[in-house]
Amino acid sequence: MTERKPPGVSYGSWVDRQIAAAEARGDFEDLPGTGKPLPPPSGRDAATDWAIRRAREGDLDVAAFLPPSLALPREIQDLPGKLAKVHSEAKVRQIVEDLNARIRKAHAMPQDGPVLRARPLDVEETVANWRAGRGES
Repeated sequence: MTERKPPGVSYGSWVDRQIAAAEARGDFEDLPGTGKPLPPPSGRDAATDWAIRRAREGDLDVAAFLPPSLALPREIQDLPGKLAKVHSEAKVRQIVEDLNARIRKAHAMPQDGPVLRARPLDVEETVANWRAGRGES
């Protein structure tokens, strides 16, 4: 919408006219969710409801909702499974160094949530464990 509200017209009536014009043009036809009931309100704000719904549908990484003090330990816990899918030692080193950089950054920032107890990983030890998991020496 690029048109400005005319002076002397209330916002409510101006918005109502904009909606009526869009309906007349058919702008609301065939929208996703048309004809489906709205989900019941949960008492939280709409953004929270949206995020929870997306997380339940499985297309949103729930770690994005966690403070670093909870997300980073979980990422460390999931690291062996993630590295098992990697085929290059250079990529393993890159992943571990990126994780270590985020751990260091989180320690340097004010804490949000529980105390961050995760420490940077030993890159060489992690690479050795990755090799051992692949049957390499």
